[in-house]
Amino acid sequence: MTDSRYLKRIIVKETVSSSHLPEGTRDLRVYLPPGYNEVLSYPIVYCQDGEDFFNFGRIATIANKMILDDGLEPFIIVGVEVDKSKRTAEYAADGERHAAYVAFFGEELIPFVEGKYPVRREASQRILAGDSLGATVSLHLALTYPKLFQQIISLSGAYYPSSCSIASEAGDLSWLTMYMIVGLQETAYETDRGVYDFVAMNREMKQILTSKNASIRYGEHDGQHVWGFWQRMIPEALQTFIASE
Repeated sequence: MTDSRYLKRIIVKETVSSSHLPEGTRDLRVYLPPGYNEVLSYPIVYCQDGEDFFNFGRIATIANKMILDDGLEPFIIVGVEVDKSKRTAEYAADGERHAAYVAFFGEELIPFVEGKYPVRREASQRILAGDSLGATVSLHLALTYPKLFQQIISLSGAYYPSSCSIASEAGDLSWLTMYMIVGLQETAYETDRGVYDFVAMNREMKQILTSKNASIRYGEHDGQHVWGFWQRMIPEALQTFIASE
């Protein structure tokens, strides 16, 4: 991926105010596609761990290549920053800041972005993306706001028992579509909550969601719990939800 066209990316920094988050603001980075035009309208991908998705996942560079060379419809990406020291508190279902973060996302972030950028407002045109606990909070956002979010990219989701319990209590999920992958070498990954078998966790969550009629595109691949693995899967994940022109 050395073509200089892929590296000519438009990325805008934004700060959104929040009455839900204790800090009162949250930083974003917004990728605008080649040929961006405010009179058009675009699908949108919201990434948890925004800085990591851009720096380690190289999602903006991948998007440029897929739009320029592969005929993927142009789309906007919003990377939502996170303070790593508060990440588990915000992303984990039982975290002390989880409810505030979910409310911020659904009630403040979405109106901010949709008020400033020409993004489509149908749930079918919004995609949530996350790695590990970022995938987890993306699922909980969809369960909380099903009219807003119905499509999720889940990269090695950290589906702890609290998340499985919440998903098990959900009703019919035939409206939900997930691209869900995990690495086969993630069977003993050390987290801040202990050592977990991510393959087993993802299999369990897949079973729960499938039993509730969610549409799951599931894959287990050679890979570890690292961005080197997830970056390889981003093109396929994007193609799952964004149409080719």
